Amino acid sequence: MPKVSSNKFKTNLAKQIPKLLVLKHGQKRVMVNRHKSYKLMLDSACQHFPTIPRDAVTFQTNQLDICEGHYVDITAGTWDKIIDSLTFVEVTRAEIPLPISLPPSDARAISLPNNQSTLAQPQVNDRSSKNDKVRVKLVLKSGDILPVTMKRSKRVQSLVDIAARTEGQCPTTYRTVWDESRMDHARSIGSYDIEDGDLIYLYEEQVGGKPVIYLYSPSDVDVSVKLSLSPEWSFSAIYPVVTLKQENRQHIEWNVRTHQDGNLTERNTGLDVSYLFWEAETNSDAFPRPPASKPQSVDVFSPTSSTLGDTDSIVISVDKVTVYLDKSLKALGLHTEARTSFITYWLPSILKHEYIALRFVPQLAYERAASLSISPQPDVVTRVFMLFKGIRKEHLADWSHAQIQAEKDVSWWVDVAGVVLAEASDMVLFRVLQVTSQSCAV
Repeated sequence: MPKVSSNKFKTNLAKQIPKLLVLKHGQKRVMVNRHKSYKLMLDSACQHFPTIPRDAVTFQTNQLDICEGHYVDITAGTWDKIIDSLTFVEVTRAEIPLPISLPPSDARAISLPNNQSTLAQPQVNDRSSKNDKVRVKLVLKSGDILPVTMKRSKRVQSLVDIAARTEGQCPTTYRTVWDESRMDHARSIGSYDIEDGDLIYLYEEQVGGKPVIYLYSPSDVDVSVKLSLSPEWSFSAIYPVVTLKQENRQHIEWNVRTHQDGNLTERNTGLDVSYLFWEAETNSDAFPRPPASKPQSVDVFSPTSSTLGDTDSIVISVDKVTVYLDKSLKALGLHTEARTSFITYWLPSILKHEYIALRFVPQLAYERAASLSISPQPDVVTRVFMLFKGIRKEHLADWSHAQIQAEKDVSWWVDVAGVVLAEASDMVLFRVLQVTSQSCAV
């Protein structure tokens, strides 16, 4: 058996443990020497992050399995045991304990030498608490601004919980953005360089699913289908599987042969399919537009900040949604299989709520987010995109106009979506149909 020299073993071990470590605080990242000594590491942190008092510096990590994904404080006693397993460390501002409160009334007198006495000075406590707290403005999903004062040691999740209670929403439907970056709800507020008066935006988590593309031609023909997403979206699933390309934005291309019965053959693999399937997720690092001070036109659509309002949507009870959807989708030109597939895919999410707000997005607005290019050019392209969200019964008063619109004939959605119905149903034309939806708060 070949003998492994001790020198070679030491060399391999040295390669396994980097000599450098990244310290992170807010948006700032610094590469420093890795020290086994907690005191030396503390000196380094104080040098690079001088705004944090030395006695308030705390190291955190979420890189170990025992952390279960959460940021956990690293104590001086455990530092040398885990530092070799870490590649970066969060530098945060720890909670500074307030002085012990004095008893009320006359007992507030403090004894001094020579039997002198004086009253406790409350402003001393105030200075301590000022260093430990930060005043921020939460920009809620509604656009309202909520001033909040919070300890820096609290998790970002604490801000989310306050917003959720204020708006009557589930905390899991929120994402937060500060300084054009998404915040980690498990991190402490003090781990970001947040200052008094900063704005923190709260948005609804956008969840999309099952966009399918049908191609119908009067004769068999070879077709190229190119799909390009805006930077706010990233592909999460594609079928048939094709190469994903990334330039300024993600894009894919299918090469298929259409058949008169509506089926397709993917030319590279020979797969026979009924439609082309793709799915996308909103990018966590894409900075959504701040809420507008005035209601926006429905022609404006952003995957990361799409909204529904009382003026552009309908609100209906869950027990009536399936019938309403079937009628609306039929009016927009969807055949039976497409309507059934769409409704059954989204039904489990819809049934979680008491009431549903929904609207259809104009095709031109959707095209800017997911550009579709087909060659040879079809005679007509119909792209149906629906937004929906759950509404609680106690919030129905905010949707009075939307409830009235639910009583209108569903044919009004044809003009909203911009569907050319006569051509979309003409069997002698080369027709393309895409249908999908996105939930704003499932």
